[in-house]
Amino acid sequence: MPLIHPDEFGDVPCARIYIAGRLREAKHVERVLSEAGIDYFVEIEKFRKYLLGVIPREYNGVAFYVAAEAAERSRQVLAGARLRTGLTEDDEDEEGAGPTG
Repeated sequence: MPLIHPDEFGDVPCARIYIAGRLREAKHVERVLSEAGIDYFVEIEKFRKYLLGVIPREYNGVAFYVAAEAAERSRQVLAGARLRTGLTEDDEDEEGAGPTG
């Protein structure tokens, strides 16, 4: 299974590609990345979601990281599996990124 310890990436730059707000969603992301043979690691991180579109709330989510060189392919694989809600881009700040709906 491609879930690995972050130390195994060594000095390789990594990118956050997805943050899941629910356990079921996180398990789906894990399955898709594993089936695609993409090495990744996870960390618990806070993300912001807006209640009624205006009231910010912070939640804990499962953030998925891959080697930076695999980030674009990983995002495409996840989008192809209809996992788009938690996709993150390179230029998003860590604090505000994450599921919006």
